[in-house]
Amino acid sequence: MNRAIASAATAPVRRRNRSNCTERPERREPQTPVNAGASSSGDPSSSSLTQNSAVPELPGFYYDSEKNRYFRLLPGHNNYNPLTKESIQYKAKERERLRLLEEDEKQKKKTARAGLNSSMLLQKRQLGLLSSTSYSRLVHELKVNCMRRRKIEIHSPNPLVAGTNNFKIIVADAACERIFTVNDVEYGGCKYGIINLSGLGKESLTVKMYDNLYFTNRKVNSVCWASLTHPDSHVLLCLMGIAETPGCASLLPESLFSSTNPGDRLGMLCSFTISTGWSCAWCRNPQVDTCFSTGLTRRVLVTNVVTGHQQTFGSSSDVLAQQFATQTPVLYNGCRSGEIFSIDVRQRNRKKGQGWKASRLFHDSAVTSVRLLEAEHYLMAADMAGKIKLWDLRTKKCVKQYEGHHNEYALLPLHVNEEEGLLTAVGQDCYTRIWSLQDAHLLRTIPSPHPSSKDAIPSVVFSSRLGGSRGVPGLLMAVKQDLYHFSYN
Repeated sequence: MNRAIASAATAPVRRRNRSNCTERPERREPQTPVNAGASSSGDPSSSSLTQNSAVPELPGFYYDSEKNRYFRLLPGHNNYNPLTKESIQYKAKERERLRLLEEDEKQKKKTARAGLNSSMLLQKRQLGLLSSTSYSRLVHELKVNCMRRRKIEIHSPNPLVAGTNNFKIIVADAACERIFTVNDVEYGGCKYGIINLSGLGKESLTVKMYDNLYFTNRKVNSVCWASLTHPDSHVLLCLMGIAETPGCASLLPESLFSSTNPGDRLGMLCSFTISTGWSCAWCRNPQVDTCFSTGLTRRVLVTNVVTGHQQTFGSSSDVLAQQFATQTPVLYNGCRSGEIFSIDVRQRNRKKGQGWKASRLFHDSAVTSVRLLEAEHYLMAADMAGKIKLWDLRTKKCVKQYEGHHNEYALLPLHVNEEEGLLTAVGQDCYTRIWSLQDAHLLRTIPSPHPSSKDAIPSVVFSSRLGGSRGVPGLLMAVKQDLYHFSYN
């Protein structure tokens, strides 16, 4: 049976007498640099393997910066092997995550910009050196760096509900008074709920969660709030099809989660059968305010909920991300091919050709999220290469890039908060990063409270008014079965 035998890289490999080996030629291992310590890196999620850029990488060996030695690796397919490259990288990342968590628990936080502090900002403001907009933006940057994590207690009318299923997606309504949740269930599929955030203003952080008996065995790819009968009256879900069951776009009224009369519930549901659905968006423009879109395999489907009328627009690739403009009835779409194109939904069906596309932008990888800024002259987009770009829609040029995001395969959303001047995104590495919208400066990197894994990527909501107009500012993070509040108030 093979064993993982550590050998110092600075010394020759000694000849060993084994009963199962008759002869072994003497050879020397490559020398380890004398001062081969971890190099400084701005990426906290990097493993010690990538941090040691000064140390040469040897096939079949791993360099441990703590012990300053090379170690022989065994094949990665051996489940009982404690020393594979993947396991070593994971342990290094976990050590870094725990170190950052320990730093986050400390009272004193480092500012993201050298020399930035509250007294300096106030002095410049009083001297007239800072505009009110710049002052407010920089104050938010300071507060973001002072946020501390606190666990939220979730109360539910059904004591068996709270804390029993892993959070997958959380999405806040426009007023940030409620968040819609999609939770994985143990026996497969998903269930839904709504959390009321009114309790966040109190000293004891408690929220109320309302769920129902509705669940699906299909994967939920996309969720957004919809204003059908009144603002944020419904929730729009895009569900993947499985086996012989087709996909569907479902409109669930929020009253499903609070109504005390079960007899009223069935008539409120609305569902439209679709093929493989990747994304969805609700239109808030007054001209077509009863329409929603679904991004499908190589096409876009726009549906009028009241009349049932549907329009189809062909695409050369799967549509993974969507958002409607509010000032004009235009839909922006991000594709697997890296293309971003817009559609004026007032035109007729177009299944062939590209001339009907109002504007076209291009990324080098699959686009996972598109977000229009308030004036709708700029569009933020993220892709599966970890790139986040700000596009000027008038010149069709990229004007800013936000560095540090990690993504290779996941459909991860962007969260733009223009009032606070902040951009938030969760990476595939389970780190939550916050940038300045103004100059793309990375302000803070927040590690997950749980070990990183594919099924433990946090879902977040950021707002200066969590719980409504009189709510508290901060970040909500849902990961595994827990909900956390990072408050800078």
